[in-house]
Amino acid sequence: MTAPTTQSLHGKVAVVTGGGSGINQRIAERLAEAGASVAVIGRTQAKLDAVVEGIRARGGTASGFAADVRDYEALSAAINAAAQSGPIDILVCGAAGNFPAPAAKMSANAFKSVVDIDLLGTYNSCRAAYEHLTKPGASIVNISAPQAFQAMAFQAHVCAAKAGVDMLTRTLAIEWGPQGIRVNAVAPGPVDQTEGMDRLAPVGPARDALVRQLPLRRLAQKDDIANLVLFLCSDQASYVTGAIMVCDGGMSIAGVTLGPS
Repeated sequence: MTAPTTQSLHGKVAVVTGGGSGINQRIAERLAEAGASVAVIGRTQAKLDAVVEGIRARGGTASGFAADVRDYEALSAAINAAAQSGPIDILVCGAAGNFPAPAAKMSANAFKSVVDIDLLGTYNSCRAAYEHLTKPGASIVNISAPQAFQAMAFQAHVCAAKAGVDMLTRTLAIEWGPQGIRVNAVAPGPVDQTEGMDRLAPVGPARDALVRQLPLRRLAQKDDIANLVLFLCSDQASYVTGAIMVCDGGMSIAGVTLGPS
């Protein structure tokens, strides 16, 4: 009989971009709780230091390195530093940008900024980490969004960028699979108490109406996303690659969208 697999990450090294806040902070914390040594990367060192301090206070192992995912050289240096503790077993590409804006009034620079953070930043992270990834055995999880496959008004930049992230995920799964590197993506729906939710979702009675449209009748909690990422990084998902795992409470199948209508 084959020994049961677990979600223990003891002895593994994880890198999380965008790990200074929001969903990605909780992902970093969850991976540390499972035993991984976690390096968080983001633009603001003070935020990273706070995350690292919190993980360490709960008995975890963590470090923080400031870098912008759009700056390949700076990002590569941060990942090189993170890899000093050992080969990278887990990479979570979570850095992202978003703001609601009508396409007819959005500047080219505004469109480019989101594509550069979400899509180019994901590629930069994967490429910079590639030399340090455990082969075989590494797991990459890219954070996508329902905008990748569900058109939403005032989200042209995010829809384009996240669709690119999904196709990049599938392509890398094909190219890097023979080396034993798994590449998957998670597409979170509306997550409570996050900056994205505050920017895109209505408040008060309108928010209650949104929740009533969701098949599961609730917003996601950060742990809903973090637990799915943990699963994908664990031995329990050892034969899963090239998957886009939707975690949106049924939002996309019900045709519910965020933002102004």
